Amino acid sequence: MKSNTIIFADLSTYSPKETIPFYENVFGWTYYKDYDYYVAYKGDKDIVGLYETPEKFKQMRMPHFWMTYIQVNDTKSTVAKARELGGIIEMEQTMEGFGKVALIRDPQGAGFTIYEGDNLKTTRTKNEANTLVWNELHISKAANIIPFYEGIFDWNFVEKQSGYFEIYSQNNKHVADALQIPNNYKGKYEYWVCTFGVQDLKEAKDKVMNHGGSLVYDEGERILMTDNSGQAFFYIQEVK
Repeated sequence: MKSNTIIFADLSTYSPKETIPFYENVFGWTYYKDYDYYVAYKGDKDIVGLYETPEKFKQMRMPHFWMTYIQVNDTKSTVAKARELGGIIEMEQTMEGFGKVALIRDPQGAGFTIYEGDNLKTTRTKNEANTLVWNELHISKAANIIPFYEGIFDWNFVEKQSGYFEIYSQNNKHVADALQIPNNYKGKYEYWVCTFGVQDLKEAKDKVMNHGGSLVYDEGERILMTDNSGQAFFYIQEVK
């Protein structure tokens, strides 16, 4: 078990029956339901999860969003440290036969889930098409959240150029990135963004658009898009 590393992602959506066909058509996944939770498979390999947004969050008009999962050794101590450093704990739960989870928001509101246990295996790959290949934090002011993440995960934020940070673990492994973006471009929310690998960037972009998704920003080597909710952001990036 590698502590303080990103291992998984799932999608909170108001309408699973409308959302699932989108991702099946774009990435070729097949979803299987387990109680009130759906897991997307590529062949026999689990890739990501999906669940219907809880009613209390619907009432709060929270958007559809992709959630990043981070493995930890101890949820209790991580939650305590998060509170101490200005985070908000939305949920903390022990799930029998699965492990312990907590949903945390950083001081600017970006949400992520921490996981303690051995049942949720990492599904992030380096360069496999139609899998999760990267995670990135989009923020309005990096100075407000760097002490938080460095404090709870022992990460190190290294500014490579103005507003762009690479995030390293204690063993100097590059685990994620952070990008500071003005709110007039980013929108009012702070969030973690998933990147999914694809074989052909143009073909994948066309699939997204043809199935109700939208283009947010074309960066050349990768493209930021939304699914057919118009709210859940993700990148597609060509992998070899």
